Amino acid sequence: MPVLHKSTKTVSVIMSDKYNIDTHKLMYHPDRVAEWLKTHNQWEEAKKIYPLYIEITPFGACNHRCVFCSVDYLGYKNISQCKETLLERLDEMSQLGVKAIMFAGEGEPALWKPLPDILDFCTKIGIDTSLTTNMIPFNESNTVRFVRNCKWIKTSINAGTPKTYAKIHQAPETDFEKVINNFRLSIEVRNNSNAMCTIGGQMLLLPENAHEGIELGRRLKDIGADYLVVKPYTQSLYGISQKYKNIDYSTYDKLEDEMSSLEDEHFKVIIRKKAMDRYNNSERNYKTCCATPFFWAYIMADGSLYGCSAFLGNENFLYGNINENTFKEIWEGKKRRDSMRFIQDGLDLSECRINCRMDEVNQYLWKLKNPDEHVNFI
Repeated sequence: MPVLHKSTKTVSVIMSDKYNIDTHKLMYHPDRVAEWLKTHNQWEEAKKIYPLYIEITPFGACNHRCVFCSVDYLGYKNISQCKETLLERLDEMSQLGVKAIMFAGEGEPALWKPLPDILDFCTKIGIDTSLTTNMIPFNESNTVRFVRNCKWIKTSINAGTPKTYAKIHQAPETDFEKVINNFRLSIEVRNNSNAMCTIGGQMLLLPENAHEGIELGRRLKDIGADYLVVKPYTQSLYGISQKYKNIDYSTYDKLEDEMSSLEDEHFKVIIRKKAMDRYNNSERNYKTCCATPFFWAYIMADGSLYGCSAFLGNENFLYGNINENTFKEIWEGKKRRDSMRFIQDGLDLSECRINCRMDEVNQYLWKLKNPDEHVNFI
């Protein structure tokens, strides 16, 4: 597998991560963390620690077949949430302390026709929402409601030219300009309505697209996007594709040097250096996953509720199904209790996915439970 070209040039601009994408935000929720600390892993107390954040797949099918897809093993099934049930569960979640939901998942969420209604409802009941999308299904009607409701919309756009985009997304070349146009539409809607939606792009860094990062950054900056994230590939635990399994991120300096020149007060380039460093050094400085099954959750298109998105299909992380039980029944139920015990006593972290989404959170929580010496000398 080719490595990304290295440069020895000194970066003249310190690149910023104003959205904390390459770190975590759990420090902003001290009350929930304090409740968790007080449980001492005792189930009767721990069962009532509800997630702050949930990822929901509204629709299992996808209009692209990206070469790096981490959920290719799920088969892009043409299944979706039951709208009425999901509305009931969302109302329940808001009362139980869930604060944010990202709609993304196994398929393309914007293909699901009821999604605008769901987002309207979340805004009404006080749940923050976001959308991770390829942006192809955006149109003048749904874009208004996406932008009006979402705190942020992040678009997967993994090249700076139509030809490379088509190769990586396994989609028509015309889709590239369609995405650019939908970026432009979203930004116009946001600016004209004074909506508070952050709109950015994300490029998964691969040998095929590394040379186009600067071009993509320029395109997004020119049309008024807020940021471009450049992140590393991570091999899915159950993924069919193994093409990038041995990719080498030890040298990415040249891209950072080039892209730093794009940054200004309105446009940010976020190169996920911490995540890239972890890719090449997967040793963890914590011994237990503390984030699961407490602070986040994942709901598949068929309603299955999991504690970790890296283990979809693994019974040790499956708590139940929102089409069969209430969220409270599932979250305080036997399967989640069993999962908590498995994670405490049976989970081998070396089998977890490198660059786990909760890695930074786990580092933080582990330190709280296992403080260094002299921590009182603040």
